[in-house]
Amino acid sequence: MTLPPARPAPAPVNVRTGLLLGVTSALTFSTLGVWGKLAGQVGLESFNALAWRFGLVALLLLPLTSRGLSGADRWRMLGVGVLYAAATICYFGALGRITAGATGLLLYLAPAFVILLAWLSGRAPRRTQLGAVTLASAGLALVVGLPGPADRDPAGLLLGAGAGVLYATYLLASERLLAGVPALASTAHMALVAALVFTGLAAGGGTLGVPDTAAQWGVIAAMALLPTLIAVPALYGAVRHLGAARTSLLGTLEPLFTLILAGAVLGEQPGPGVVLGGALILAGALLAQWPARPVPAGERRAVSGRR
Repeated sequence: MTLPPARPAPAPVNVRTGLLLGVTSALTFSTLGVWGKLAGQVGLESFNALAWRFGLVALLLLPLTSRGLSGADRWRMLGVGVLYAAATICYFGALGRITAGATGLLLYLAPAFVILLAWLSGRAPRRTQLGAVTLASAGLALVVGLPGPADRDPAGLLLGAGAGVLYATYLLASERLLAGVPALASTAHMALVAALVFTGLAAGGGTLGVPDTAAQWGVIAAMALLPTLIAVPALYGAVRHLGAARTSLLGTLEPLFTLILAGAVLGEQPGPGVVLGGALILAGALLAQWPARPVPAGERRAVSGRR
């Protein structure tokens, strides 16, 4: 399948706004693992909880965001939504087998894949980006190589890494295909796709049903609000201002937030690999925000001439 040409990027960008949106997205996304664990504790099966999470968001946003969109816009948003749903399936598959903290860390193999895929498409990374990926990858290697007692499930580790690959693809597709599309409209269409996917999975597994306790509805409402209605539009905004590579590296703060929340709410105790790996991931996230060195006009002309 041939991808349509990239849409022209909207201008101008604002780095400070992008950083604020990126941190907001990482912080609110970090709650997802905790809500996922709590869903099981209150009797909600994962696919049923996700069907309600995304269904409520789609019902709320679609009537508010559907005007003025072309058919091509809609198909692009729906296609990107498929990638997000696939990444979410892997994420929750990992969450059912290993701790929320380790799952969050494994998801952030994504920056390495974002930069690698962008490099293969002709966009060479800066040295600071390569350094950031090296630090983050070393941190993730410690998480996988020195797992705690609750993180020794090979399938869980593989699913977490798979979520990272799919999330990287989702970020790059968002940058390439959704430039200029309102963030809330993108969120609405992503939620529609995810709601249909998870409703089908829950129905096929015989777990689809209406929540019947206040605790169950509370978890679903929290999942719909924090890691969806707030986190996803903030993520799209960060990609628009910072690009997929820098946003994904900034997002490596998310698993550290997840570790803190999982310890405070769920009582999860991270192993030594998670602690050391988390420190390296944080260092990589900070290095990724190092500003690019301005290229002198004469050097730009020389590079242009060599092309």
